[in-house]
Amino acid sequence: MRVVVIGSGIVGASAAYHLSRRGADVIVVDAALEGQATAAGAGIVCPWVDHPGDDAWYALAREGARHYPELVEALGEDTGYERVGALLVAEDPAELEPVRALLERRRAGAPEMGEVTVVPDPSRLFPPLAAGLSALHVPGAARVDGRAVRDALLRAAVRQGAEVRTGTATLTAEGEVLVAPGAAASSHDVAGLPADRLREGRPGEGGAFGGSGTGTPGRVETDGGGSWRQAAPLSADRPAPLSGDGTASGSGDRPAAGSETRGREAAAGEAAGGETAGGEAAAGQTAGGQTAGGQTAGGEAAGGERVAADVVVVAAGAWTGVVCGPLGVEVPVFPRRGQIVHATLDGADTAGWPIVLPHNGPYLLGFPGSRVVVGATVEDVGFAPRVTMGGLDEVLRAGLRLAPGLAGATMADVRVGLRPVHAGGQPLVCRAGERVVVATGLSAYGLTAGPFAGRLAADLALGERPPLDLSPYRPR
Repeated sequence: MRVVVIGSGIVGASAAYHLSRRGADVIVVDAALEGQATAAGAGIVCPWVDHPGDDAWYALAREGARHYPELVEALGEDTGYERVGALLVAEDPAELEPVRALLERRRAGAPEMGEVTVVPDPSRLFPPLAAGLSALHVPGAARVDGRAVRDALLRAAVRQGAEVRTGTATLTAEGEVLVAPGAAASSHDVAGLPADRLREGRPGEGGAFGGSGTGTPGRVETDGGGSWRQAAPLSADRPAPLSGDGTASGSGDRPAAGSETRGREAAAGEAAGGETAGGEAAAGQTAGGQTAGGQTAGGEAAGGERVAADVVVVAAGAWTGVVCGPLGVEVPVFPRRGQIVHATLDGADTAGWPIVLPHNGPYLLGFPGSRVVVGATVEDVGFAPRVTMGGLDEVLRAGLRLAPGLAGATMADVRVGLRPVHAGGQPLVCRAGERVVVATGLSAYGLTAGPFAGRLAADLALGERPPLDLSPYRPR
């Protein structure tokens, strides 16, 4: 069986690895688009503290965490994976009681989290922290280097016979794959929305995807939920929404959605210099490294080499809807930008420092090489993978309030990624037609659940029974 995987982020790389490991003929196509979430993610693996009211989200994240030790051992490379534990910190000890109760309820079904204990002085474990904080310690939490995991998965897939191509992948209406060496112009963007409706923070339109909130970069929100936000209701010529069985259904009409935060730029009506959603006015929107250019308004392919495939796995992150548009289905996934700071603290051995997860505010974690990561903003501003002064200011101010000992650290890097968020809530791991499998929508939990989601996508592509009930991960 030949399988084409579109997108080589952590989900696509994992799908390619698991498919090639089971004997499939695999071709991965990616154009290394700026803003891919895998390259920017912090690498926190601590699923037990999140999604208290969503069993399906929690189950996927929990299984993703469980998948790591076996995967890391099989890869046999340094992926940065290390069980360093996590500190859940708050100024008021009473704020920790709800999460303590949640962990106690979940521990029987997730003994790998370890025994949760109270830490009277969390700065003894993470020295830059402010004094006077209270904390719970979750010893099973781990950190991972997303780039290293992705690269290790791709290298292993190639050793197993997979081929990785750089180029533009597009689909035809029949689910066939065309691959061109570069980007082509396009008059349409995400899931058929005209490009001029997708500019960042267009005044009066509630940002790239509608909404009327005025939130702030850095505001803590629950990822994985929310409404599909757009500038206008779907029109009759939009692709039909993807139904639960992977087929097109209904007229595609959907009311404009409501009030999730858009980020400071969208509230201010910033138009990003007139750029299109991906910042590529001439080239058209790209999808997980694949451009949607090459698709005319009617969805016909403009050109490219036809690549034979029995099944296509679309793991294109926030751009998955672009790739699937020609199929005549809508995959309602939108980008949520995150800006994240990497700093070095000279002379500090940060390799074993625990992850810091506050009740409100930024997360912190250490890596080898005296490196500390602080992040991240939560910005709904469309396809704009840019570092902004406002976003950077939010991260630095919040980070220094939590950990004033970082004031003397050296700024080493600022990364930005577009998290793929499914408007329906849970991630998508499902079929989008007879020959196409979709795996996306992991939001801020891509590095937690991505490798496992790739394995699930491989199971679907091969017609095998996945180890997790996938019915919750289809559009509703």
